[in-house]
Amino acid sequence: MAKPADTRTAGRKPAPKSTRSAAETEKIRAALAARHDELRAEYDQTLSEITELQRDRLTDSAGDDQADTGTKTLEREQEISLANSILERITQVERALERLDEGGYGWCARCGNPIPVERLAAFPSATLCVTCKQLEERR
Repeated sequence: MAKPADTRTAGRKPAPKSTRSAAETEKIRAALAARHDELRAEYDQTLSEITELQRDRLTDSAGDDQADTGTKTLEREQEISLANSILERITQVERALERLDEGGYGWCARCGNPIPVERLAAFPSATLCVTCKQLEERR
């Protein structure tokens, strides 16, 4: 007895992945590498600032009451959160570079359709097309 076809994928053909010219690929790679360098510099600067602020807080904590301590703790957590956010963006750009090497850059990870150039220009490490991203955000 034959198995019925999966109705979710039946009739839907994966989008053919066209090849980019070497010049286009290198232009994308250069833009991603520049973004990676910018983020890395921002991350290093943020870590340097956190270290300096920590040093200042340790030497300037005499006479702090609970409110001062709580404020300093909140500020430290916000700084660490900012650094982690930058680190996550660095990781996204690194993954985009990997997808570029593998030939999957610019194609939606969910539906396989090409991601519009405008979206990639605004968010170079995008993995989803606009439609799939809207569906994801609705959930």
